Amino acid sequence: MAASYWDSTQRKHWQFTKDQLATMRRNLEDEDTGLVQMYPLPVTRHLNIYFNQQINRLGKRLGVRQQALATAQIYIKRFYSKVEIRRTNPYMIIATALYLACKMEECPQHIRLIVNEAKGLWPADFIGIDTSKVGECEFFIISEMNSHLIVHQPYRTLTSLQGEFSLGNEEVALAWSVINDHYMTDLPLLYPPHIIALTAILLALVLRPSGVAGGAGNTGTAGGGSANIYQASLNIATATLAQAQARAALQGGGPQTPSLSQQSSAGTAQMLSQGSQGSQGDGTPERRSHEARVGKVTRFGHWLADSNIDIEAMVDCAQELISFYECHEQYNDKITQEQIKRFIKARGLDK
Repeated sequence: MAASYWDSTQRKHWQFTKDQLATMRRNLEDEDTGLVQMYPLPVTRHLNIYFNQQINRLGKRLGVRQQALATAQIYIKRFYSKVEIRRTNPYMIIATALYLACKMEECPQHIRLIVNEAKGLWPADFIGIDTSKVGECEFFIISEMNSHLIVHQPYRTLTSLQGEFSLGNEEVALAWSVINDHYMTDLPLLYPPHIIALTAILLALVLRPSGVAGGAGNTGTAGGGSANIYQASLNIATATLAQAQARAALQGGGPQTPSLSQQSSAGTAQMLSQGSQGSQGDGTPERRSHEARVGKVTRFGHWLADSNIDIEAMVDCAQELISFYECHEQYNDKITQEQIKRFIKARGLDK
């Protein structure tokens, strides 16, 4: 087992660029264009949302902890980067991935219990599937992943940096929620877990309480108001990262423009102030809370500037997450379910 992410198979074999990932998926579809045209599917983001919902539902019935749920979602992403989805029964892949993840995360579930709960959850799509078929599917998944089963998650980084950034319980909970949500994007296949964790911390510091505190599925806002919150949060996050880049350039012997960092810091504070208008009163407790928030964001930017963190990667992660939250508002669960069910039934994949 690789104790360090830097020596892991995750870093060596399962981190791609966006272009590489797009090419892999396009090649899978090109293998049988007739099948793709016959059974159209929603966009990848909507499929990811649906899979996330289903694996959480199954996990809840089994009492599985979050770490195993996260690992199972990584397995599903890796598997479907190698196998075209229309050739499989996604419900069996979900159940098998969770079964395998529970074993790897040392919280094993009996295969018979997994099958029974899956049949209860998806009675129409799990008709002829038994323990032997799940066992075969397990070896199929392991083979497609080349037996690379160790997964490094962002949760450890978040926990270890809680004291460093003086994060309160609400901020940690929000960052944890953002990490949970990132499994519905391609980010686990694009960036290291510490980049994801740091981006989640930054978004937790800049997102308003009425934003995504409950996760993508429970934002508490709708329509244009939600989009405005996300855009404002992205602007603040980008300004903070720009500030960190400016400080890093100065410390590294870059252009001698000391005012650049000061201007970025002032701009961040101003946007935070504007983003808090309407939720912040004139009372002293609210003002103190706002000042503490600005201070945390500023310290976070300074810490990034003094580190070797890939800030460009964090910018892209922040943009991807905000874009995902906006996309989530157009997600239609019924349409996604029907399109998946259509090719499962037509191709006899439920037997």
